[in-house]
Amino acid sequence: MNLQGFVESRVGQVVIILVIVLMLVLITLGGKSKGANRKVDIKAMTVSALLIAIAMVLSNVKIFTMPQGGSITLLSLLPIAVVTYLYGTKRGIIAGVALGLVNLIFGPYVIHPAQLLLDYPIAFGALGIGGAFRNGKNGLTKVYVVGVFARYLCAVASGIIFFGSYAPKGFNAVTWSVWYNITYIAVEAAITIVVINMPPVKNLFERIKNADEFGASRTNKIR
Repeated sequence: MNLQGFVESRVGQVVIILVIVLMLVLITLGGKSKGANRKVDIKAMTVSALLIAIAMVLSNVKIFTMPQGGSITLLSLLPIAVVTYLYGTKRGIIAGVALGLVNLIFGPYVIHPAQLLLDYPIAFGALGIGGAFRNGKNGLTKVYVVGVFARYLCAVASGIIFFGSYAPKGFNAVTWSVWYNITYIAVEAAITIVVINMPPVKNLFERIKNADEFGASRTNKIR
């Protein structure tokens, strides 16, 4: 059985689901506390799981589909940025990896083990790397831009390494992958940035983050 067949098989999907469950468990332990002081954060796991589900729903609302893969969707890259904005880099990356594995269940296209990793867990996990920018002015926007840029770099790398033969006349693998992937990722990113910077939306996310941080701080004081 080839790798695509394994991913689509019942055994393969059970393995992927078990890894997704493991990712969600890791989110509960992904806070700053360590050792004996580590606490199980069910809220973080629940919110992350909900946002992963929302991301999957939004990914199926396609504004435009590219001929060689990739599409402009309805803000589907935003939920992992929200996880990162609320809970930091570690949990954002874990949630992104989980989302990539969910995508692997519902829409796999696998030609090589390295391509599987680069296009699914690594690419979606990269959406969570912007946690260092989550505090301060326009935190969500900065988290989103950094994450989407990292996601774009993964798509470009995959295009160069594994799909360069699809480059049309006049392009080499590098230039084709750079331009092809930016055409849809940049458009979706631009739409998302406009939406999340609308005052009502921006204020909503800021209130959610502040309320969550206040609740966490209060819990720590009680402990």
